[in-house]
Amino acid sequence: MKKLIFIFLLATITMQAQDGKHEKIKALKTAYITEKLSLTSTEAEKFWPIYNKYEDKFHALRKKEKSEIYKKLRDGLDNMNDVEANALIDTSLSLESEELELRKQMIAELRGVISPKKIIILKKTEDDFKRELLDRYRNGHSDKGEKGPKGPKGPK
Repeated sequence: MKKLIFIFLLATITMQAQDGKHEKIKALKTAYITEKLSLTSTEAEKFWPIYNKYEDKFHALRKKEKSEIYKKLRDGLDNMNDVEANALIDTSLSLESEELELRKQMIAELRGVISPKKIIILKKTEDDFKRELLDRYRNGHSDKGEKGPKGPKGPK
């Protein structure tokens, strides 16, 4: 039953307008993680400020990546010379390193708050949430006949 409620909420969120979408997904993710980690109220009081602080940092890093890398990729690889391509590779690697360092810092802080087992479960839970969110998004678009990851659905 909980899974059905989650799927319904997830589907509802993906169909809503862009405004506030990030906050709604964040709230859903919070509920999902809380349930999967079985956080006690004491753990949750300490866990969420740490987790949210790092989530904000990860979000800023992804935004930076989107503006620096994906914009250049959209502008076209055909017009990119080797110097620009190498600079893009270096930027990408630098951002990946920053993300890894943030992850290490977050885990170091969380070690004093939740058990190592729950930290491992957290990573799996984050991955599962992303996967379910993407599945709901893809299914929502393909069910309407809109262009999804595999192209248009239905007769042409």
